[in-house]
Amino acid sequence: MSRTRTAVFAALALVAGVSGPAAAVTPAADAAISAIPCTVDYKIQNDWGAGFTAAVTVTNNAAAKSSWSLKWSYAGNQQVTSSWSAKLSQSGTAVTAANETYNGALATGGSVSFGFNGTYSGTNAIPTSFTLDGVTCNVDDGSGGGGTGNGGGSGTRVDNPYSGAKVYVNPEWSALAAAEPGGTRVSDQPTGVWLDRIAAINGVNGGMGLRDHLDAALAQKGSGEEVVQLVIYDLPGRDCSALASNGELGPTEIDKYKTQFIDPIAAILSDSKYASLRIVTTVEIDSLPNLVTNTGSRATATPNCDTMLANGNYVKGVGYALAKLGAIPNVYNYLDAGHHGWLGWDDNFASSAQVLYQAANAEGATVDDVQGFITDTANYSALKENNFTINDTVNGTSVRQSKWVDWNRYVDELSFAQAFRTELVSVGFNSGIGMLIDTSRNGWGGSARPAGPGPTTSVDAYVDGGRYDRRIHVGNWCNQAGAGLGERPQASPAAGIDAYVWMKPPGESDGSSTAIPNDEGKGFDRMCDPTYTGNARNGNNMSGALPNAPLSGHWFSAQFQQLMANAYPPL
Repeated sequence: MSRTRTAVFAALALVAGVSGPAAAVTPAADAAISAIPCTVDYKIQNDWGAGFTAAVTVTNNAAAKSSWSLKWSYAGNQQVTSSWSAKLSQSGTAVTAANETYNGALATGGSVSFGFNGTYSGTNAIPTSFTLDGVTCNVDDGSGGGGTGNGGGSGTRVDNPYSGAKVYVNPEWSALAAAEPGGTRVSDQPTGVWLDRIAAINGVNGGMGLRDHLDAALAQKGSGEEVVQLVIYDLPGRDCSALASNGELGPTEIDKYKTQFIDPIAAILSDSKYASLRIVTTVEIDSLPNLVTNTGSRATATPNCDTMLANGNYVKGVGYALAKLGAIPNVYNYLDAGHHGWLGWDDNFASSAQVLYQAANAEGATVDDVQGFITDTANYSALKENNFTINDTVNGTSVRQSKWVDWNRYVDELSFAQAFRTELVSVGFNSGIGMLIDTSRNGWGGSARPAGPGPTTSVDAYVDGGRYDRRIHVGNWCNQAGAGLGERPQASPAAGIDAYVWMKPPGESDGSSTAIPNDEGKGFDRMCDPTYTGNARNGNNMSGALPNAPLSGHWFSAQFQQLMANAYPPL
């Protein structure tokens, strides 16, 4: 997600991104006034072709300061438009950043961070020279060590872990995919490893455990960079609004979650053997948004979600996981943020961001323990609807009034993820956060994919005739008929998006079509039954689920074949 001009940082570990009052980096105990008076880390975090967001960190190696002023000049026509945590002014190509009243003090060995937005045309070259209070700072050519090193064992996180890295191909999933007719077309794609119960840490039924996967990732890594994607998914009272993915822990078993699930995972990830891996954790799918949308007096409320809101164990559990895992330098925490068909309404959007912020500051966690968020995990929301927009009208009627959109402010996942990222920064998350979008099952290709907009006879005909997402209702989530593989995993595909990922392994069931006795803590949810006529959460529509599905997480050959057949882009 970023380009960087990196200064020499003399063993200072920086977390990517800044927001609000800048946080000084504590100098090492033996820090002394250096021959290099100052260093600067200038990062372009987002660049959308006509504008950009940048973050700057200044480290003072000279005498302590009570105020400071940093200057640089652009080689192009960049123009600063807004800033935070510093006062920026510009004359021609020359820019001056001066401290705010609250961050003027800059100790020897201390650092201060600020950010800004800008516009440009042509090229957006990174400045090559900086002065702090008139003294030239040392900036290297990017070939040495420094504040944005290679992740790995340097103790420093990169801005986007997916940038310049391979992503781990799970050999167990790969073998299942390759065994399917035509499956070798996708069996080399990276997918998430789901730690969905305590037993999964050591491996279930002779399968690979966490250490096995990390060892395999090291073997795949070679001399380059490697991302390993883990899903951390075993909260007490998990998935309070559904049954198919209920977990093993009861609503009050927060201590067991901490000591028998999170602590053992953290201990393994902390092993120096794995320090060269970039470990991405997606934390607790489908948890925190339930506290907003499925509690209280809402028609979608459930007693289980009311219980989890009252006892606080979702917030406590997520906070504890973020704190423990975030303390490991090569771990990147991405917190689950639902999807547009869940949180895109006015009643849910801002409130959910606040709940996520609350959890990110619980149980010892801070926003610095969150590197980003993931949307559409194991869901089906189309990445981009090209045949209509939220601003369209048909015969004077807004698209928002159609039955499909139903007053939502977003019609697809990319626009939602980008907007929700802005909302998350506004409530206090670092401005450097990036978003992941799970595209494993949201392609909606095949013969049913519309080639253009629907007819303008009515707003419903216009939307229904043109939408790629062919679900009966946007609330349908279980083994959806007609779905296809989406965009292949890739880094930095759009502004604010760290990567498109296949976090949900294609071919793994969402839940069983009928009740199946099991020892995995998984219940039967009628939304997985193709004969079910629905509930308040899907507008009392048919479930749209495929028949003959196995338990959640189990291999579902018919689904995998459908996903390949309806892939978009096509295989």
